[in-house]
Amino acid sequence: MKADEIKKLDAYFKRVFNPSMSVKARPRKDDSAEVYAGDEFLGVVYVDDEDEERSYNFSMAILDVDL
Repeated sequence: MKADEIKKLDAYFKRVFNPSMSVKARPRKDDSAEVYAGDEFLGVVYVDDEDEERSYNFSMAILDVDL
């Protein structure tokens, strides 16, 4: 994921969900970025380039222990 895409996603997550959220580049991965709420890892946002239309998929696992 390019730096400008990450900045746009970061602004989107802050605006839509919570200002404490942030999107950060993943080491050695260029198809996704990590999403955090403060210092807590929440999930991964992936780029989807299928069908000639660019979109993003956010994946978040919720552990039974966290409920």
